[in-house]
Amino acid sequence: MKTFVNMLKDQSGASAAEYALILAIVGSALAIAAIGLGNTISGSMNNQAAKIKKCEDGVDVVDLAITTTNQHGEPVVTGTATARLDP
Repeated sequence: MKTFVNMLKDQSGASAAEYALILAIVGSALAIAAIGLGNTISGSMNNQAAKIKKCEDGVDVVDLAITTTNQHGEPVVTGTATARLDP
């Protein structure tokens, strides 16, 4: 009976449950951030692919610009390049 009472007073199980909850919240936040970043990168790549496709009408040089923004709309990563298309 004494062992059962000591087990009821033990709070280490509550700590483990709290850690599991924190881990689940952090994991969910990371997953949401990864989805958002993936959508942003996908949009940038589709935009650049459309610009390259427009150049099939005889223009053999294209200027590319990529800007990645965060959730507040602020630019995080920017880059430019000039590409030469060989027929």
